[in-house]
Amino acid sequence: MKRDKNRVDVSKLKDDDITGGYIIKIDKTTGGSAGTDFSFSSLYDGFGESNGSQKIKFLYEYPDAEDLSDQQKAYIQGYYHGFEQALKSSQFADETNGYQKYIDVPSFIDFFILNELSHNVDAFRISTFMHKDKGEKLKMGPIWDFNLAFGNADYCRGETTDDWAYKFNEYCPNDLSRVPFWWGRLLEDPAFVAALQARWTELRGNVLSQAKVQSKIATHSANLIYSNSVQRNFDTFDVLGSYLWPNFFVGDTYEEEVDYLDDWVLQRLQWMDTAIANL
Repeated sequence: MKRDKNRVDVSKLKDDDITGGYIIKIDKTTGGSAGTDFSFSSLYDGFGESNGSQKIKFLYEYPDAEDLSDQQKAYIQGYYHGFEQALKSSQFADETNGYQKYIDVPSFIDFFILNELSHNVDAFRISTFMHKDKGEKLKMGPIWDFNLAFGNADYCRGETTDDWAYKFNEYCPNDLSRVPFWWGRLLEDPAFVAALQARWTELRGNVLSQAKVQSKIATHSANLIYSNSVQRNFDTFDVLGSYLWPNFFVGDTYEEEVDYLDDWVLQRLQWMDTAIANL
């Protein structure tokens, strides 16, 4: 994930800049990224009680940790902690002093919708990017890492179409990667829910309508067949009809795989229609 006017369009952080731009991610920590110089911790453990190793870490993606001054690190850490404290407070829904003071709400809603639509088992807890531009609020995204989405995971309910992805830790409480408490708390705010419902209704009437979603899948599939990409892929990788971790469905033909995706997405859309309306 790179900072660029055609990628993540945040300001280039200079030595005398404090408020942005930053790209931060929630992800697995390895090596140096687990240390305080390369990441900082959430004030809260997310779902349930932590066993000590289940800590939510925010990793510096841009700039690199070694390129950040102590003052810049203190600012972005303080910004996240201020957001979390505001969201935890009894006045969290206050438009002036609550969580809205810190975040760009539409970006959080779109991020939620896209990861829930795909029931991405990695969503919210790893491969989760955020960015904050100079003088602006924190935004979610870009979205990233969907290889274990759209029913392509056979663990922690990854294959299901009828439950929330943000509740991952309820299904797998011992997993070391935690979903921040943010999403459940945001859904306690009637204003956030109303905005989410309105956005969902808007999308379902346009780019996420059944006709457009089916057309998108059919068009991509037809293009891959026409370009001979499907044949070349399976000639190179002889995996058709074979289980590869963590497949839930294993089709014997390419057409069966496409049909599974098509059916899965339509079931997911229909469930979300009801689930979002009933929030």
